Amino acid sequence: MNSPVEREKAGKIEIPSNTILFEIAWEVCNQVGGIYTVIRSKVPSVIEKWGDENYFLIGPYFEDQASAHFDPATDYSTPVGKAVLKMQERGFDVHYGQWIVSGRPHVVLFNPYSVFDKLDEIKHFVWQDYHISLPGQDELMDKVAAFGFQVKEFLRYLCSSGFCSSRVVAHFHEWMAGLPIPGLRKENLDIKIVFTTHATLLGRYLAMNDNRFYDHLPFYNWETEANNFNVRPIVEIERASAHGAHVFTTVSELTGRECTHLLGRTPDLILPNGLNIQRFEALHYVQNQHLQFKEKIHDFVRGHFFQSYSFDLDNTLYFFTSGRYEYHNKGYDLTLEALARLNWRMQQSNSKMTVVAFFITRRPFYTFNPDVLHSKALIEDISRVCEEIKEQVGRRLYTKITSQNGQYEFPDLSEMVDDYLRLKLRRNVQSWRTNQLPKIVTHTIVDDTKDEVLNFLRTANLVNNRHDRVKVVYHPDFISTSNPLFKMDYNQFVRGCHLGIFPSMYEPWGYTPLECLASGLPSITSNLAGFGDYVSRNILDGEKLGMYILDRKSRDFNLTADELADIMMQFVQMTRRERIALRYRSEEASLHFDWSNLGRFYDDAYELVLKR
Repeated sequence: MNSPVEREKAGKIEIPSNTILFEIAWEVCNQVGGIYTVIRSKVPSVIEKWGDENYFLIGPYFEDQASAHFDPATDYSTPVGKAVLKMQERGFDVHYGQWIVSGRPHVVLFNPYSVFDKLDEIKHFVWQDYHISLPGQDELMDKVAAFGFQVKEFLRYLCSSGFCSSRVVAHFHEWMAGLPIPGLRKENLDIKIVFTTHATLLGRYLAMNDNRFYDHLPFYNWETEANNFNVRPIVEIERASAHGAHVFTTVSELTGRECTHLLGRTPDLILPNGLNIQRFEALHYVQNQHLQFKEKIHDFVRGHFFQSYSFDLDNTLYFFTSGRYEYHNKGYDLTLEALARLNWRMQQSNSKMTVVAFFITRRPFYTFNPDVLHSKALIEDISRVCEEIKEQVGRRLYTKITSQNGQYEFPDLSEMVDDYLRLKLRRNVQSWRTNQLPKIVTHTIVDDTKDEVLNFLRTANLVNNRHDRVKVVYHPDFISTSNPLFKMDYNQFVRGCHLGIFPSMYEPWGYTPLECLASGLPSITSNLAGFGDYVSRNILDGEKLGMYILDRKSRDFNLTADELADIMMQFVQMTRRERIALRYRSEEASLHFDWSNLGRFYDDAYELVLKR
C-alpha cells in the first residue's frame, strides 16, 4: 500500500474490505477525563471512513452516565446485536444502542457491578494466567477487573460464532480497558489488537516528585517505583497490555520515551490527538463570539472587583489556565511566578493595561465564598434597578418629547426618575461598596493553609491590591452553565478570554491549548507537553499562529519564568487590531488538528496490525 502522504494526496483513505473495528475505552459513554474527548471527537471521521456497520465502541455501563449519553437499540438483528442478546441470556447485564454524540456510533456497554459476585474467581484467573495480583477493597480496580472479564467473554463469543471470519481489529485505550488483552492472546483468538496508552501512570507519579524526571528516566527501576507509589497492579496491567498488543501506540514522542523505559516496549507508532474542529464560513463569527462571551466575564469582574475599586475594562485582558490540579506537572508554579514578574514589569512601565488571570482547576472546597456570592447578588440588584430606571426614563422621555409645543428643548432626565428608584439605587450601591480587597479565591477551600496556589499568592503579595496590574481569580472548580458566578460553560468562557497559559512540566498530550486554538484563542504551552512538542516538530512559525512554545527541556525554572513573562508582556503590548488578527490566524491553524487530518495516523496503525 502507498505511504500515508501518497494516500492522502489521492483523496479518501480506503479501509480494507471485510474488516470490523472495535474501540474499547473506559470513557465510552462515561465522561471522566481527556480520553473521553479523544474518543467522542474522533467518532464522525471514523464513521465517515468505516461506515456505522463496521465500527463499534465498547465501554462500561453506569446508569447515571448512560441516562445522558446512551440511546438503547430496538433492532438486534446485526451479528453484534445477536451476540449481546446471547450475553444477556447468559446473565450478563450488557446494553446495546447508540452513543448520543455526533455520528451516533453503535456501542456495547457492560455493567461491571453485574459480575461482582464473580470477582474472586476473576481475580484468581488474572493471577493464575497473567501473574497480576489485583487488590481487594479497591472499587476502581474491582470495576476494571469486572469490565475486562466481560469484554473478553464477549469477544470470545463473537469469535466462536464465526464473527471473526471477517478481519476484526480491537483497539484498546489505557490500562482501564487493557486487561482483556493478555487473555485474548492466551486463547489465541483471531483478533488484531492495538493498544494505546495516553499516559503512563508511573510517569505521572514520578514527574510530580522529580524535577528532573526526563533526565532520570533511563535509570528508574519500574518495579521499585511501582512499589514505592503503591501502584504495582496498575503498572503490571499497563505492561501486560503493551506487550500483549500486536501494535503498541501512544500519543506523543515524549510519552513514547516513558513507555520505552517504564513499560519495557517502544511504541510502534505515535497517534497525536485531534479535535472535531467546527469551521465557520464567516471569520467574523470568531470575533463576535469573543465579544459576546467577554461581556459575560466583564459582568463577573465588575461584581468581583469594582465594589473595591475599578479599572478600565476596555484595557483589560483575560488570561487563564485550567486542568487537573497538579501544581508542578501542570506548570501552575511557573505560571504564578511569571505573573508576579509580569505584574512588576507592568507597574514599572506604567502600563495602562490590566490583566485578570483565572486559575480554573478542581480542589476540595466547602462552598462558594459568601462574600463573593453576596457581591454577585448585589451587583445584579443594581443592574435590575438600572433597567427599571432606563425603562421609566425612556417612557417618560418619549412622552415629554412628543408632547412639546413650540421649539424643541431637551428635558432634564434626572426629573424623570422617581424618588423611590433613586433611593433604591443609592442603597444598593452603598451596600455593595467595600473597603476590603477583592478575594483571590472564589470558594472556601478545605485546609487552604496548605494550598500551594494560595500560599504563593500570599507570599508574593499578589492579592489584588489596587496598584497591581495583574489581578488573580482562583476558581477551584470547573466552570459550567449552572455556576452562579459566570453562568456560562467552559468553552464559552475560553472564547471570552484573550490568552491561555499551560506551561506544563509533564503532559502526555494536553488538550487545553488545542481547545484554545479551535476557539480562536492564542495559547502558551511547553515542549514538555505532547501538543507543544508536536507543534515544535511539525509547524513552522507557530508563534505567528498563536502557538507559543516554551523551552522547558534545556532551560531552568528561572529562565523559563522570564521567557513566559516576556511572552505575556509582548501580548499585553499588542494593539487590539493585532490581537484580533492573531485570533483569526489561531482559528485557521486549528484545522491542522482536525481528525480529518490526524485520523490518518490511526489508519496507519490499523494497516500495520492487519499486516501483522
